[in-house]
Amino acid sequence: MPLPRPLSPVCRVAVAVALVWAAHGAATAQSVERGAALYAAHCSGCHSIDQHGDGPAHRGVVGRRAGALKDFDYSPALRASKILWTRATLKAWLSDPEALIPGQGMDYRLEDARDREDVVAYLATLKRLPVPEAATR
Repeated sequence: MPLPRPLSPVCRVAVAVALVWAAHGAATAQSVERGAALYAAHCSGCHSIDQHGDGPAHRGVVGRRAGALKDFDYSPALRASKILWTRATLKAWLSDPEALIPGQGMDYRLEDARDREDVVAYLATLKRLPVPEAATR
């Protein structure tokens, strides 16, 4: 069996770039599992998925208007805000809630950008539950 031909310099550079790009993508990819663990460690003291605590429940937060849950007592600033919770606004919120909505009541930040990415990736998986048919009548 003949030995393979050595790669040309251009091919070597292309392969190296592809490998670096792939490694970079894997290192920066959002991790829902890591986000769930971070949520449990950093957020669950005040929030839960389906029950209000000191903070509102988070199921369905992505795509919801800030301050919109009728059965939670939000700060006036949060209730008056016109913010829609998207991945971008949630990352900004977790970076500095007071900068995003001055006068709001949350005094916690996630300092690490990757932590914010992963928590938001996890929150995005928490879809709203369907409304039971009997409740819609």
